[in-house]
Amino acid sequence: MNDKLKRYGLIFIRLLLALAFIGAGGAKLAGVEMMVATYETIGVGQWFRYLTGIIEVGSAILLFVPGKQAWGAALLVCTMIGAVIAHLFILGPGSTPAIVLGLLSLVVVYTYRRQLPVINRWNR
Repeated sequence: MNDKLKRYGLIFIRLLLALAFIGAGGAKLAGVEMMVATYETIGVGQWFRYLTGIIEVGSAILLFVPGKQAWGAALLVCTMIGAVIAHLFILGPGSTPAIVLGLLSLVVVYTYRRQLPVINRWNR
């Protein structure tokens, strides 16, 4: 595959993730009624909605901070694993967006894997 295509494809994925998570995290932080109701259904308290919103917005920003892209994407992968689990066991059907966003985040983690210290230790 062409290097230029890979580079622009990765930029597109990072932009898509950033837009999705700034939107979703922003809605959580703003207290959009649907988000409040979702976290009420989950039953862990509204503090967790704020925490998730901060993680999503912060991680979206990290996707564009040099040397921190893998960290931002890894946080998003973990967040989407939690979202899928919440859908499977509490919220019901509708985990497809979380799965897709999680997989796209995993592509970014893989691409920038050298930024993660644990990966660097394995490659010695």
